Amino acid sequence: MKTRSEAGPTALLLIAHGSRRKEANEDLEHLAEVIRRRERYAFVQASYLELSEPAIAEGGAHCVAQGAHRVVMLPYFLAPGVHAHDDMIKARDELAIRFPEVEFLLAQPLGRHPLMVDIVLERAMEAEVRECHEERSKAAHQPTVSSTLAHV
Repeated sequence: MKTRSEAGPTALLLIAHGSRRKEANEDLEHLAEVIRRRERYAFVQASYLELSEPAIAEGGAHCVAQGAHRVVMLPYFLAPGVHAHDDMIKARDELAIRFPEVEFLLAQPLGRHPLMVDIVLERAMEAEVRECHEERSKAAHQPTVSSTLAHV
């Protein structure tokens, strides 16, 4: 007898907080598209806790409608606060009741993953390089004493 996870494909349900700013939500949509191209999951769906659509319940339903028998719910949050912990458990439990034939697995938020250190350091270095470049650019456009005297 097959278990639920062996019975069919696995979907990935990415879950972000959601924002009124379209640009903020586009980050999750971009991530979903990149993951889709890697073809690790049969279906990849972006969803939002609040302020944007689709909501988590709707995103989970989309996964089931695509034939998923297992849905990995990944909170795109840094820390396991109320949203990334309590709200995710509640959403998982509600989806499990609504779709008892589907297994809903809740992944950990991103925060303490070892690669986060590398990402943080890379972003910090990018800021330093950008600042250095901006300072050089400003200096290149400021008149020097010699260029000012040449015009006199």
